[in-house]
Amino acid sequence: MTTYIVLINWTEQGIKNVRDSPKRLDAAKKVIGEMGGSFKDFYLTMGDYDMVAVCEAPDDAVMARFGLTLAQGGNVRTRTLKAFPEKAYRELISTL
Repeated sequence: MTTYIVLINWTEQGIKNVRDSPKRLDAAKKVIGEMGGSFKDFYLTMGDYDMVAVCEAPDDAVMARFGLTLAQGGNVRTRTLKAFPEKAYRELISTL
């Protein structure tokens, strides 16, 4: 599985209905699960992003489809970062 960091901001619609946000998170967990992925961690954050999720998915295409599915709801905007664990980081650097 590949790890992804998802930076999330509520849209105007999403913050207007913020009380529904936990239900939407549960639905998002179900959607990614049906796609073969999962949430590893989820955080409400302060600063430039409202929330941060650490997700796993089988590949980039699955994660892209998940992001598009979230966007269709109109409640959040996301930025997704592919994350390399420390072992992969060390291997990459050692090849330089």
